[in-house]
Amino acid sequence: MQTLLSLVCQSITTPNGSLAHPAHFLLVGIPGLGPNTHFWLAFPLCFMYAVATLGNLAIVLIIRVERRLHEPMYLFLAMLSTIDLVLSSVTMPKMASLFLTGIQEIEFNICLTQMFLIHALSAMESAVLLAMAFDRFVAICYPLRHASVLTGPTVAKIGLASLARGFVFFFPLPFLLKRLSYCRTHTVTHSFCLHQDIMKLSCTDTKVNVVYGLFIILSVMGVDSLFIGFSYILILRAVLELSTRGAALKAFNTCISHLCAVLVFYVPLIGLSVVHRLGGPTSLVHVVMANIYLLLPPVVNPIVYGAKTKEIRSRVIHMFSQDGR
Repeated sequence: MQTLLSLVCQSITTPNGSLAHPAHFLLVGIPGLGPNTHFWLAFPLCFMYAVATLGNLAIVLIIRVERRLHEPMYLFLAMLSTIDLVLSSVTMPKMASLFLTGIQEIEFNICLTQMFLIHALSAMESAVLLAMAFDRFVAICYPLRHASVLTGPTVAKIGLASLARGFVFFFPLPFLLKRLSYCRTHTVTHSFCLHQDIMKLSCTDTKVNVVYGLFIILSVMGVDSLFIGFSYILILRAVLELSTRGAALKAFNTCISHLCAVLVFYVPLIGLSVVHRLGGPTSLVHVVMANIYLLLPPVVNPIVYGAKTKEIRSRVIHMFSQDGR
């Protein structure tokens, strides 16, 4: 057993001789499923990655090429698609490789890097969703002031602030994990690295990690979700005050795509946070919810926005009609 542990961990030691960092973590994938099932799951996962990549890339390129789409709503959508494009590339290829080859090892520092990118990109996506909610709030409640409030430079500053916030808040996480010692199992019960799961593998005090993790989830995603909810309360009130039902439906219809994106992002995130905070060993529920939280938005968002946004839909149809000639 000791020989196997030394081969798997290849760990460095702290000054007092205790184990510190393993050379690798082991990714389980989906607990309870054998290698054959994992192998066949790799194909729909590759299909999802192709849809996420092509869909989000198409949205970014269409918005870049079409000058009439250089409006706040579409610029925020381009930011969202860019984040989803990077997030899917951080998670899905490694998962597909794990399912296809069965190779579970992920190097310690690579695991921490993946963990940082997943959490930071999620925070950036949350910020962009909040910005999109603010855009819809101004467009519906103060339509005459929309152009003066959300100018091009303002949109750019919001994008940079979203990027900076995601980086600053989550940059300490890898260092907080490096200060821990890992002398128990080194098996991460997911297909990717998350802060909560790596932290649970430590045999030292994780109070700082727990407090800081709770702080950032509440101050970033928690605050964003509250402001998004408050924005939609004001939007709903303004919509209900419109004189005709047709005008109300038309106004609220502009929010449907964004509402879908918010629900797809926040419902699994809140559920995942709740089940992790309840404690206990990581179960199949944790894994499934984590997979939905990370894999679903990059796939669903371009489909929803492509179907609901007339300008993007017409551009895609035009592209295919040209290719068919």
